[in-house]
Amino acid sequence: MRTLAFEASAALQLSSGETLAPLSIAFETYGALNAERTNAVLVCHSLTSDQFVAGPNPITGRPAWWPRIVGPGRPIDTNRFFVICTNVLGGSMGTTGPGSPAADGQPYGLRFPPISIADTVRAQSMLVEALGIQSLFLVIGPGMGGMQALNWASAYPRRVFACATVAAAARQSAQNIAFAELGRQAIMADPDWRNGGYLQHGVRPGKGANVARTATLIAGLPEADVRAKFDSARAKERFSFALESAEAPRVQNGGYVDRFDANSFLYLSRAMDGFDLAGDFGGRLANAFQGGATRHAVFAFTSDWRYPLEESRAVARALIAGGAETSYVEIQTDAGHDAYLGEEPAFESALTGFIDSAATARGLALHGGAG
Repeated sequence: MRTLAFEASAALQLSSGETLAPLSIAFETYGALNAERTNAVLVCHSLTSDQFVAGPNPITGRPAWWPRIVGPGRPIDTNRFFVICTNVLGGSMGTTGPGSPAADGQPYGLRFPPISIADTVRAQSMLVEALGIQSLFLVIGPGMGGMQALNWASAYPRRVFACATVAAAARQSAQNIAFAELGRQAIMADPDWRNGGYLQHGVRPGKGANVARTATLIAGLPEADVRAKFDSARAKERFSFALESAEAPRVQNGGYVDRFDANSFLYLSRAMDGFDLAGDFGGRLANAFQGGATRHAVFAFTSDWRYPLEESRAVARALIAGGAETSYVEIQTDAGHDAYLGEEPAFESALTGFIDSAATARGLALHGGAG
């Protein structure tokens, strides 16, 4: 594992029409780039994750967030592939975001320009080019990371050999927008938010940020679990108004407020809300992939009510209509949206099969070494 930072030599042109400079991107790499530079994998993280996909976060001590998928002998085998994972644009783990210093030396706060998923992909593209990689073997991500992966395949079809979308969609649903708005309102209602300038005052909107985090956790739970937890509370002698969750202690005591900047939540959740890939192509999603040569796999989980099966099916149908070689895999599970983080042998097996098939087509060795 290598912890690195990329300082862009040019300003980043944003979808809003503004430019962002200077631009710094924090990223991790695992494995080795082969001589042909054909074995690079870009992993895109979800809303509240970071670049530490396969190793512990040296700042917070948190363990890797996808160790079952990325690592030696895993579906994304770091003995075969050169894996890159960046902290997303607008994030709070080293990439330029609202907590970064502006020209006056003070944190941007709400002066940070609006950003989009497409802006994040353009920033990642600048990094990939700087690494001397002309074409990525695979781009993959869950949730917000899946949105980035789809945007990559649409914007740079000749630079992405394979794309895996995991528990994601090509457009944010009204339900997810509502959950995100609840979190944003909670953050902004916290007296310590200070109109976005809390860092200058040495405080953080902890209560609001934890409400926002709880909203995302609830959306990640399977519907049956949410119902069961409320039923359990109702069965007690005195009705509890709090959703009982094994995640709650970790949210409160695991350093979430310190590791994930509240303003980053505002900006990144807004970027997700604004993501509508079909909207950029005349309202027809298939047009986003017309003429592309990227191989696709779309993975969905049966109990995911954050990104239900129908949304993944719509992506798969659009890919096929656009002429893309596409696999659609439905994983039967009771683990909800966050199933991708846990032990799901069927998912791991299907992902391995997709990657091995793509690697063969790419001319990469199936076993031993990085190509």
